Amino acid sequence: MKKFWILTLAAAMGLLMLAGCGTGGETAYSTDLVEKMVQAGAFSEELEELDGDTAFVLYKLGDQGLEREDLTDCAVLRSAGATCEEGAVLVLSDKDGAAKALEAVKAYVEGQIAANESYRPAEIPKLESAVVQQRDNTVLLVVANDLEAAKSVIE
Repeated sequence: MKKFWILTLAAAMGLLMLAGCGTGGETAYSTDLVEKMVQAGAFSEELEELDGDTAFVLYKLGDQGLEREDLTDCAVLRSAGATCEEGAVLVLSDKDGAAKALEAVKAYVEGQIAANESYRPAEIPKLESAVVQQRDNTVLLVVANDLEAAKSVIE
């Protein structure tokens, strides 16, 4: 009987460990992450803040079948024109919406590369090394002068 309880306990512990390692508990990006990247010195210039309506249009989220209401919150800082630097956290209503937004942001970065190849060729390496990631219902975009400084604050 003692062996039965030991095996049962071992099996239960194994299941608990597996549950703790899953991606279901993935932490979403926080909108304050963009300001933390600014404070870490990731960007070479002062960036201007964009609102949710502007972000929705800029990243062409509608092209992926999203509605404006699907973008529930955001923090977006973007260059006024001197560079291609920007930082954004987009908060969507669910993971599926975030997956669509991720595709839209990837397409946006590709469009930025194409648009700036002859206009601002010095900015292309920043765009090519852009961080575009999804966590839970959020999407992160980072185009930074000091990408390592930005990465140091990404949770």
